[in-house]
Amino acid sequence: MSSHRITARTPGVFYRRPSPDAEPYVGDGAAVSEGDTIGLIEVMKTYREVKADTTGTVSQWFVENEDEVTIGQDLVELDT
Repeated sequence: MSSHRITARTPGVFYRRPSPDAEPYVGDGAAVSEGDTIGLIEVMKTYREVKADTTGTVSQWFVENEDEVTIGQDLVELDT
């Protein structure tokens, strides 16, 4: 089995949840399909969806909810 990492395309604050009281978009060990939303990055009150660019299963998160991220930073690893 191979792995694939999804990276941040913009700097900002990463959110794993659509709102503070909601469940995460994608949980640990969850299966995702290409195009699924896995989180949000907020820059100056503008929210951009982070989408899976391949199909796989979440094996490891590299960031927590509300962590600041930089361009190119690894967000999550998928087993593909």
